Amino acid sequence: MYETLEIERSGGVATIWMNRPDVHNAFNARLIADLTAACEALDADESVRVVVLGGRGKSFSAGADLNWMKAAGEASVEENLADARRLAGMLRTLSGMATPTIARVQGAALGGGMGLASACDICVASEKAVFATSEVRFGIIPSAISPYVIRAIGERQSYRYFQTAERISAARAGEIGLAHEVTSVDALDAKVDEIVAALLAGGPRAQAAAKDLIRAVANKPVDDAVVEDTSRRIAGLRATPEAKEGLSAFLEKRPANWVPAA
Repeated sequence: MYETLEIERSGGVATIWMNRPDVHNAFNARLIADLTAACEALDADESVRVVVLGGRGKSFSAGADLNWMKAAGEASVEENLADARRLAGMLRTLSGMATPTIARVQGAALGGGMGLASACDICVASEKAVFATSEVRFGIIPSAISPYVIRAIGERQSYRYFQTAERISAARAGEIGLAHEVTSVDALDAKVDEIVAALLAGGPRAQAAAKDLIRAVANKPVDDAVVEDTSRRIAGLRATPEAKEGLSAFLEKRPANWVPAA
C-alpha cells in the first residue's frame, strides 16, 4: 500500500517501518505522504492499540532528503510553502494520534528524524542512537519540528541545540528528556516490548483521554478554568463502560477485558 513504508501487525501492535535504508530513511514528498496516510489509517483502526515507529537499516531517519531539499530551494515560494505545510501536517498527524506511539530509535535521528522521535509519545533509544537539530548547518531552521522538540527538551536546551546543531548522544538525550529509555542495541526491542505491554494493560479510551488531558493542561496556570475542566473530564470518564469494567476487574482481581490474553 505504501511505497516507502512497511506495516507489521502483531496483536494490537502496529509497527510502521520507514523503508528507505539506502538514504537513511530521509524524508521526501512520498515518505511524508505515506506517513501521514499510515498514521491516519492506523489511528482510525480500533484494533490497533499501540503504534511503534521505526526505521529499516542503520538509521532511524536522517531528516530531509538533500536532493529533495535542493529541489525545494529552486522552487517557488508557493511550492516551498506547500511542501512545508505537508511536512508540518504529517508531524501534527503523528503527534495528534489518539493511539499511543513509541519511537524505536536504533541509530541516527537527525533534523526531521529528531522531530519524529519528539512527536511520538515515548522514545526508546539504543546507546548507538544520535540526535541533532542540524538545520542551521544548511542555512535553514528546524521550523516544522520545533513544537515537538521544544515540548520534549524545553526552551533552554532548544536555545543551545537549535543554534549549535551539535550531535546529541543517546545518554545526553536521556538526560534532557528526549529519550525516555536508553538501552544496549541488543536490548532495544525488549525494552520496546516492555513498554508496549504496559500500554496494553491500560484502557484505550482512557489513554486517549490522558493524551488530550496533557494537551489541555500543559503550561497553563492552575486557575478556575483548568480546575473546572479537569473536574469535568474525570466525572465524564467515571461513568463510561471502560471505567466500570476497569474498576470491576480490579475488585475481582482479574485482567480487564481490553488486556490481551497471556
